[in-house]
Amino acid sequence: MKRPARVVTILAVLLGSGLAPARAQDDTLTVFAAASMKNALDEVNHAYSAKSGVKVTSSYAASSVLARQIEQGAPADIFISADLEWMDYAAGKKDIDQASRTSLLGNSIVLIAAKDSKFADVTIGEGFDLAKLAGNGKIATGDVKSVPVGKYAKAALEKLGSWTAAEPKFAMAESVRAALTLVSRGEAPLGIVYATDAKIDPGVKVIGTFPADSHPAIIYPVAATTKAKSESADYLTFLKGSASKTIMEKYGFTFLAKPTT
Repeated sequence: MKRPARVVTILAVLLGSGLAPARAQDDTLTVFAAASMKNALDEVNHAYSAKSGVKVTSSYAASSVLARQIEQGAPADIFISADLEWMDYAAGKKDIDQASRTSLLGNSIVLIAAKDSKFADVTIGEGFDLAKLAGNGKIATGDVKSVPVGKYAKAALEKLGSWTAAEPKFAMAESVRAALTLVSRGEAPLGIVYATDAKIDPGVKVIGTFPADSHPAIIYPVAATTKAKSESADYLTFLKGSASKTIMEKYGFTFLAKPTT
């Protein structure tokens, strides 16, 4: 039975309006990234969107939280962890495309205090007495059982022989940015965060840097998830490119990937 022309026209309009939002949605990528990357990655994503026309939405949290959310089915296209262990966890759950995995960035951990505090520069080495330095105050860092910065901090203090005395003084935060905020607001006199976090917060100052050999190398791996959109490959190429390298290094990261452009 032949439909009236008016019905055909209405159907065409309805179908067209239904398809447009779907195409727009396809032009969006979702990136799950370690909290410490926020400022730098926001700038990288802006540059990528300007170049490609693809919108990038980022979700920032502790790598442990993000890996578990992806495991539970969260719709992420890209995962960037602040350590190798949580990327390995995602790989073990078959949530990432191993062929797309790359070690992207490096970082370091530092001891910070509020900008206007009386703490002076200290040398961090064997036998460093962090507990004495903290006095009656707390030391903020990420949860040492799950949050990468906390795990690096604990490893460093164990290597230096300082962990046992300092452990009771730690205030465990849900992410490195939460720990940074505790120090910046004066709620904890000391904190252990990444050098890149200290760099972006005018409310804190670095009073010491942990020796690189006191903890596992700080490496940020990146990979596409197994549910990633096809546009993810182009995004990863940009992320490893020279424009991204310039931005990441401006924020204090060490660029580990060989630039692709």
